[in-house]
Amino acid sequence: MKHEVNPKETIRAQAFEMWMQSPMPMVTLVKTFDVTHLEKMSRRSGLKFNMLLCWCIGKAASQIEEFYLLPQQGKLFRYDRLAINVIVNNSKGGISTCDIPFNDDLTQFSRDYDALTQKASETCRDITNEEAMIVGTSAVVETELDCIVNQYSGIFNNPFLAWGRYRHQRLKTTLPISFQFHHAQMDGGHAARFLEELQRRIRET
Repeated sequence: MKHEVNPKETIRAQAFEMWMQSPMPMVTLVKTFDVTHLEKMSRRSGLKFNMLLCWCIGKAASQIEEFYLLPQQGKLFRYDRLAINVIVNNSKGGISTCDIPFNDDLTQFSRDYDALTQKASETCRDITNEEAMIVGTSAVVETELDCIVNQYSGIFNNPFLAWGRYRHQRLKTTLPISFQFHHAQMDGGHAARFLEELQRRIRET
């Protein structure tokens, strides 16, 4: 559920005042992750690598209070649940977006991921969840990338992660991931804690 909150009554009061009117309030951090365990798990189990990574993102984000806040149109909103947005190649040759509700249960998240992405692909319609805080993702797996910096339109202030194709090395598999966030929502320290938590989830899933 989504509801408006008074920024002055939150931990983001000072940041909201400083950054809400900034013409470029988005910050991008890039970290190279060790995804060896996740890639092996995907091959052994038959589960999609992208789905596993999205679940880890949701799991890590759910531990950070700031992820439930969204600065939007001069206001601040709080959500009580998360969803992971993925971009799907649809049957008409274009793309559709799909919001997957985050669930602590990996099996249920996997079922929802498969069902909703298939529906979006077949119908060529976006599947949205207006009542959940959306964490955006984009996987450009056609090539290896060092970094992706997303556009800032001023319309979508949600946190956003993007990556290319993972890289096989001698003893491990790595993947650079870009993380963009609105400075009114969180500071660099919160973002760094999220990235550390994401690496831990990737290793332990």
